Parts: sequence; C-alpha cells; structure tokens
Amino acid sequence: MTLASMKRKYEPRTVKLGPDGKPIATSAMIASLSAEGYDTVSAPFGHALLELARKDEKIVGLTADLAKYTDLHIFAQAMPHRFYQMGMAEQLLMSAAAGLTREGFNPFATTYAVFASRRAYDFIAMAIAEENLPVKIVCALPGLTTGYGPSHQATEDLAIFRGLPNMTIIDPCDANDITGMVPQIAAHPGPVYSRLLRGKVPSVLTRHKPDYKFQLGKAQTIRDGKDVLIISSGFMTMRALDAAEKLAVDGVDAAVLHVPTIKPLDVDTILAEARKGGRLIVTAENHSVVGGLGEAVATVLLTNGVTPEFRMIGLPDEFLEAGALPTLHEMYGISVDRVAKQIRNWL
Repeated sequence: MTLASMKRKYEPRTVKLGPDGKPIATSAMIASLSAEGYDTVSAPFGHALLELARKDEKIVGLTADLAKYTDLHIFAQAMPHRFYQMGMAEQLLMSAAAGLTREGFNPFATTYAVFASRRAYDFIAMAIAEENLPVKIVCALPGLTTGYGPSHQATEDLAIFRGLPNMTIIDPCDANDITGMVPQIAAHPGPVYSRLLRGKVPSVLTRHKPDYKFQLGKAQTIRDGKDVLIISSGFMTMRALDAAEKLAVDGVDAAVLHVPTIKPLDVDTILAEARKGGRLIVTAENHSVVGGLGEAVATVLLTNGVTPEFRMIGLPDEFLEAGALPTLHEMYGISVDRVAKQIRNWL
C-alpha cells in the first residue's frame, strides 16, 4: 500500500445513491469493462473450447477451483468426463496438465493470471516450458480487470512470461480474438500463456474492421491515421479505438495497430508501420510499463534503427489500489478519456 492510499483509506467515503435513494453497489471482482456501444458475447472462451472439443477428443480442461470464473464451466457441464477440478493448488494444476500432455492429451488449464504467474511459475518453467510441452494456460483477471487489489491484479504477468523460453503469449482484445485464438493455440505445438476476458465480453474489432480474424503471431492495423500510431494489446485496443474517435473530433488522425500476440512479436508489421514516418508512436497496454508491450516495441524500434517520437501508456510500476474498475482505470490513465488526453498533450 502506498502512502497516498494509506491516507485515502481513512478519508470519509462518498457513497453514490441511485434514483431510489439506496447506495449503488459495484463489484470489484468480476471484470465489467466499460464498453459503451459494443455488443457483448457471453463466455466466448468456454463456448469456443467446447465447440473445438466436440471435434477433438484429446482436448481436456483443468482448473484450480475457478471454472465459473474462467468460463471453463461451459466445457465442464457439457463434458464432465474430460474436466479435472484440481482444487486450490495451482502448482498441481500445471504439473497435471504437463502429465496429461505426455499421455497424448491437449490440456487447457485455467486459473487467475496472478496465480499462474506468481504461484505456479516454477512448475510452468520446469514441467512445461523447458520440455516445450503444448499446454495451454488461459488466465482470467489480467492486468487491471479487478478491483480486489494487488493480490488479484496481474500487472506484471507479461513481463514474467516474456522471459520464459518457448512460451507463446497472447493478450486478446475482445470476444472475436478469444473465439479465433482457441483453435489456433490448440493446434500450436508448444506452450501458450493467454490472458482472458471472461463473462460478457465486448465484440469490438469487427465493428471497426469487419474482415478482422485473429491470426496467431500477427499484428493487424484496425484503423489508419496520419498523426499518431497507437500500438496496443488486450482491451486497450478497444480503448485506443474509442480514443481515436474522440481525437478525430479535435482533428487528430489516429491509427491503431492491434498486437494480440506479445511473444513472438510481429516485428515485420510493427517496423513497417513505424517506418511510415511523421507519426508519434504510442503503446497502450493493460500491464505495467515495465516488461510489457511498450518495452518490447521500444526494443524492436531501437535495435532496427527506427527512432520516432515514442511514448507509453500503461500501468505504473507500483502495487495498485482496490476499488471500482471505472475509478481505477481513470486513476491510472487507461480510461478512454485519459488515453485521449495524454495523446493530445504529447502532440
């Protein structure tokens, strides 16, 4: 807890009241992303996995007491004989998934991103990554998608797994990405770590680019523009697209390059866009500014002699506070308004 948050802890709280005069309740745990104007899809991961499993009898699902909160319950209810509830033991979850792979199965292991990246890291490294086993690790509550504070906010998971050899890393934006990635990561011959948006997930990308389809390892331009290039991943692509529309009102033409695969990074596409010249380049991610997409892109640019004006939008290098998501996103600069404001100030 920071000194500022300790001070706020003892300040009187202002409680918002509804039309009936009763306090408005909010949930800090379940990700409820602000996505005005977008349709939503219920449990896209669970439904996509179930559809694939009906075609592939080798697919099995495992979780650490979190089937409902990773949308794996959709699969579990339809195929209980291929579902394994490992209890609150993430190390066992990952070891069992590795063992099932060795027996010829194609396991999808789900938990929260903090538990995979912190509690189970050594087991993932030794039992899965070192052996290059095709275990698919799919984790909910990535970055700042819960208000439960540092115990549940996986703000450094990408940094942790980027340093792990053999690991492919996915940060999907929306329901389109999630539905499209499931069969592709299932077919991938090595281990995969994927962040997951669960519950009612916005459908964003096809509204802005109707022909969009997820491609493993590929970045795609969703919107073109001549003044600024926003390179983004995860739900920050949604925020970038919405911010671009706000900036357009002020005469700022913003392009958005969506990068759902963090590792391996699509170096060719990033360099091709960056070399167009004349544009401020901004990375936007739901992750610490340390070790995530921003630093990965900066490394690609500098090591290839491309030196545009460059800025990063991301979470600060600190343990974050607890609270309602809209408040936290505004506080830490990843709301639509804050993204647009920061870009205006840099231009």
